[in-house]
Amino acid sequence: MRILFLCNANMCRSPLAEGLLKLIFKNRNIDAFVDSAGFEAYYINESPEDHVIRKAMDKGVDISTKRVRLFTQSDFDKFDKIYVMDTLAYRNAIEFARDDLDRTKVDFLMNVINPGKNEPIPNPHAQNNDAYDQTFELLHKACERIADTLKEEQLN
Repeated sequence: MRILFLCNANMCRSPLAEGLLKLIFKNRNIDAFVDSAGFEAYYINESPEDHVIRKAMDKGVDISTKRVRLFTQSDFDKFDKIYVMDTLAYRNAIEFARDDLDRTKVDFLMNVINPGKNEPIPNPHAQNNDAYDQTFELLHKACERIADTLKEEQLN
């Protein structure tokens, strides 16, 4: 399984989700590839936000070596599932889609928790610590659910 997380800048939510899922997969011995990307060229090759790196490290997730990268159309060929953080990322990903197969790979990450609702993961950028904690908890819950589902599929 190859999973990609997308948000607008790849500076906060998507690298955090990537780091979380990688750690969960490692702890559960799940063989899968995880990455994240964004749509803002401004931040290419930069690290995620310092505040996000520190918050992640406080929770045992090291994303300090992550570098921002752009989503490309070829990502549809490289990944089985593409999870977006919000409506903007969804629209952008769908705009890149070449066909129905590409479009079926894209889904809101929150649909893992609340199926069919297309809810966003709140963007904590420039907000207080509580906002970062809330976002972390939602990402953690969704990543745990992805791991549970994948583990069940691997057992069957």
